[in-house]
Amino acid sequence: MAPQALITGGAGDLAQAIQRELESQGWMVHAPSHVEMDVTDKAQVQAVIGALPRLDLLVHNAGFLRDASMLKMSESDFHDVLQVHLKGAFLTAQAALKLMVKQRQGHIITIGSFSAISGPAGQANYAAAKAGLVSLTQSLAAEYGPRNIRANCVLPGFLETKMSRSLLEKQRPQIEAAHALGRLNTVEDAARFIAFLHTMQNVSGQVFQLDSRVRRWT
Repeated sequence: MAPQALITGGAGDLAQAIQRELESQGWMVHAPSHVEMDVTDKAQVQAVIGALPRLDLLVHNAGFLRDASMLKMSESDFHDVLQVHLKGAFLTAQAALKLMVKQRQGHIITIGSFSAISGPAGQANYAAAKAGLVSLTQSLAAEYGPRNIRANCVLPGFLETKMSRSLLEKQRPQIEAAHALGRLNTVEDAARFIAFLHTMQNVSGQVFQLDSRVRRWT
C-alpha cells in the first residue's frame, strides 16, 4: 500500500504544493478543504481521518488571518483564529494518533509561522495561535516519541499565497528587505522540505524556519 498523508486546509496554495510533491513520490494524499472537513468540528475530523486505512503523515496546514490592532480586534477575531490554528491542530492530531499508535509509527507536521517568535503588531491572535502550535507540537513529540511517532513544526517563511497576496501588494519591498537574502521562500521549496523532513526518521520535536530572516537566540 502506498504511504498515506492527510493535509488540512487542502484548498490552500501550500497544501496543494505539498500534495503535488508527495504524489510525485508515490504517496496517496488526502487534502480535504474546509467544506469537506472543518478542523474545528470534532465529529467531522474523526469521521474523515477514521475512514482512512492508515495514516503515515499528517500535515496541519489549515489557517487564516484576521488581523487588527488590539483595541480593534473583536473577541470573535481572536477566538476564530485560535480555533482553526490551535484547536484544529489538537483535534486532527488526536484523531491521527488513534491510527498512528496502532501502526507504531507516524509523523505529524504542523505549519507554524515566524509570527510565533516575532509577535508582529496587528497579529495578536495569529501570533498567539502559532506560538501555541509550537508548544503543542513539542508536547506531542515528547508524549508519543516512545510509540515511534514524530512531531515537528515547520515555519515555511513568508510565502506568496492567496492569504498573503494583498499584504505583499502593499509591502513587498519592506518584507523582502527583512530577509538577509532579499527574497521570499516559495511554496514549492517549502513542500520539498516537508517531504524531505518526513524521511528523517530520527528527527522529532524540532522547529524549522525556512527563510533568511535572522533572529538572535535568547
